[in-house]
Amino acid sequence: MNLPINVSPTVSASSPKHEQPTIGLIGMGAMGRMYAKYLAEAGWQKIHVCDLPERFEKLKEDYAGTPNIHPMRDGHAVSRSSDFIVYSVEAEYIDRVVAEYGPSTKMNAIVAGQTSVKAPERQAFEAHLPQDVHIVSCHSLHGPGVSPVGQPLVLIKHRGTDDALTLVESILSPLKSRFVYLSYEEHDSVTANTQAVTHAAFLSMGTAWACSQSYPWEQGLYVGGIETVKVNLTLRIFSNAWHVYAGLAILNPSARVQIDQYAKSTSDLFKLMLKGGAGSQSAVKEFRERIQWARETVFGEWTAANNTPGKRKSRRPILLSASILDRFSLGISNSTGSPTDTDATLTPPSKYRPNSHLSLLAMVDCWAHLGINPYHHLSVAATPLFRLFLGVAEHLFLSTSLLNSAMDSALHHNWHRSDDLEFVVAARGWSQCVSFGSFDLYRRRFEETRTFFEARFDEAGKLGSEMIKAVMESEMEREESEQEV
Repeated sequence: MNLPINVSPTVSASSPKHEQPTIGLIGMGAMGRMYAKYLAEAGWQKIHVCDLPERFEKLKEDYAGTPNIHPMRDGHAVSRSSDFIVYSVEAEYIDRVVAEYGPSTKMNAIVAGQTSVKAPERQAFEAHLPQDVHIVSCHSLHGPGVSPVGQPLVLIKHRGTDDALTLVESILSPLKSRFVYLSYEEHDSVTANTQAVTHAAFLSMGTAWACSQSYPWEQGLYVGGIETVKVNLTLRIFSNAWHVYAGLAILNPSARVQIDQYAKSTSDLFKLMLKGGAGSQSAVKEFRERIQWARETVFGEWTAANNTPGKRKSRRPILLSASILDRFSLGISNSTGSPTDTDATLTPPSKYRPNSHLSLLAMVDCWAHLGINPYHHLSVAATPLFRLFLGVAEHLFLSTSLLNSAMDSALHHNWHRSDDLEFVVAARGWSQCVSFGSFDLYRRRFEETRTFFEARFDEAGKLGSEMIKAVMESEMEREESEQEV
């Protein structure tokens, strides 16, 4: 493709205004506003934005004191005037929006989409954009409440020149994200592998707690360490908009398969727990063997290196000590120490009792049955949610004492059995919801659960952000220290 672009590819936010590209943002939800904020603060001076026409007056009011951001009445005005255009709209509506505004795209402009699933976006762009425009798409793999600094930002040069890609890199550089270069197909595969099961687990936990009408951290039974991650990240998901997760789950075929397997793994393990608890030794044996098989399938390379004298570990665990996580617990913990090795036990919080950790057992079981290696995409495009939840799975599965404690509790303790049942029902419900392909059903299910936690979002959001920041900063420090050694 030899199509030119409208400005120099080496232009930067410090270039004179007349040399800068006009940047268009169609859709001013949370992510659109985050992009506008970072780009404007960096010095890009011609940012044209729009939302639904009925929100135009509100948009003008919101950005009245921001000289670099210029609200437009609709997507036609943005498309006709902009050299780089980003569609920040839900995947469900991308075809309709591009069909309406795409034909107005400025000649030689570059068009991108910020959708979480790219198959519908690609179809919409190819069907409705003029042939004389470039398609260099993007996707920030984090939510609007997470700092983009150091996070993966996927760039997809689908139909464009190297100059077009260079210009996009320059425009988005103020986000200080880590560029990851994929195709549309690779993007959907990576996001399914790193997000589908993670989202399903947190959605199921939240729905189970809502159905039980209980906040687990207030019972004094699910606090500290691993539970801190579960609670904070579940609340973080439900504090976001439902469409952030619906598009990936419903429109990505790979995600549907994984969510269905997660529900199946959850159900299968729970049935074995019931049979084992009722005295079936064959069920006990099958349950333990299945968990150990999943452990070796997903974590085998690490455990082999860890248990072989003189052999260097192929990688290090993700998650930090439980004492760091306990700082961000919504419950009260008296945990005072951190483990010194992967087999150390944790000092339990007040009233703590070991539980089955069914959500984590099912996640690893799901990956094992689908042949997914979660580490393949960890360094490429892992979201903060995925990295932390994989971290707690590691923390559980790489500790013989913790894993044995979870299996013993799953098979022989009854106090958490009703909570596990609610979780199984919730996981199956989310799987069925996704299989129906109904955005309305997904939204209703999400928002009904969201209502139960709404009063706790401020506290949880602050703690969750601080937890993610602390874990990521410590991860970076450890990486730097290891490189120095």
